[in-house]
Amino acid sequence: MAEDTLTVLLAGGSGSRLLPLTAGRAKPAVPFGGKYRVIDFTLSNCLHSGLRRILVLTQYKSHSLHKHLRDGWSIFNPECGEFITVVPPQMRTGASWYAGTADAIYQNQFLLERSSSEKVLILAADHIYRMDYAALIKAHDEKAADLTVACMKVPIGEASSFGVMAIDGNNRIIDFQEKPERPQSIPGEPGTALVSMGIYVFPKDLLMEELRVDSAMEDSSHDFGKDLIPHMIGTHKVHAYEFGGSRGRVTQDRYWRDVGTIDAYYEANMDLLKPVPPLDLYQKDWAIRTYHGQNPPARMVPGESGKDGLLTNSIMGAGTVIIGSIVRHSILASRVHIHEDAEVEGSILFDHVTVGRGAKLRRCIVDKHVHIPPGATIGFDPVQDSQRFTCSEKGIIVVPKDYRFE
Repeated sequence: MAEDTLTVLLAGGSGSRLLPLTAGRAKPAVPFGGKYRVIDFTLSNCLHSGLRRILVLTQYKSHSLHKHLRDGWSIFNPECGEFITVVPPQMRTGASWYAGTADAIYQNQFLLERSSSEKVLILAADHIYRMDYAALIKAHDEKAADLTVACMKVPIGEASSFGVMAIDGNNRIIDFQEKPERPQSIPGEPGTALVSMGIYVFPKDLLMEELRVDSAMEDSSHDFGKDLIPHMIGTHKVHAYEFGGSRGRVTQDRYWRDVGTIDAYYEANMDLLKPVPPLDLYQKDWAIRTYHGQNPPARMVPGESGKDGLLTNSIMGAGTVIIGSIVRHSILASRVHIHEDAEVEGSILFDHVTVGRGAKLRRCIVDKHVHIPPGATIGFDPVQDSQRFTCSEKGIIVVPKDYRFE
């Protein structure tokens, strides 16, 4: 079960489609929901699933991620064999960076060799979801599987972004194609495909052997979805485990999002503002842990003219002050200050953002330490906005960290 499992989080992705939010931080370190970092969801799943031996493999612009893990996740006791250990690239097998997901683990195989664990759980650290990994590991053991792949159903039109699988009546995977142009649908469900979540359970010794074989193959891209899984299907017992089933302690909200683009990231944040959010953050025994800074309470105060502020359907972080201004359907992180007569609508403001008097923001993402000048408008003139900022396909304006207005 979870006690004999080593967990490896792949947290080295560059997140290039999230620029400029990833200009100075790795994708797992991007703030989310006014309070969290993206990686907090995967780590919280580990915590609640009883997984307390965790390696976090980092690579791209990892300082912000390292700092967050130090400040918010130094919670396990090494004397009891518990740890969350950050592992930067060490080039122990050559002079190259990680060539793929499998290569990232192969280059750190010495850590697997040192571990007394019998199984290895491999996770991506850049998705928003809640899942009981203990139930996944139990299903893996019950099937005596050589590899278990967590999967979920998605609309067929979205399936080409994933590894698409076919299974038999015993949930054994009989076919696997990585990001096919024409995904195959589930029999009897023509509008739906079964896709990989990038979550894998291996017996440790078998994983190490498969990684050694893959590393010697010159034509391999050294990736689990492209190489290892298709190779193992014909020779090993490879099973699927469907996300959102009846197993496990977590409430079955069945919410999973890859926040890999600006629009996907924005929409996942806005999901938290729905009357009944599709992601259940309120299950008492499955809280999402994060780092909490020492901030005063949030408050609303009248402006100099005595005008009261208005806050509707929004999230407001600690230390935030709204002064005689209007905030609608927005997410404000900590230490945000919005001054008199300003209006913020449908926007996400990161820590330490200041909105000047009379400024107006609509459908914006504003990164840390940005001071919006009094009277400025963002999100109303697409031509003007595109000359200064990143604009997504759906018209979301992104103001980068530390941006200075002229």
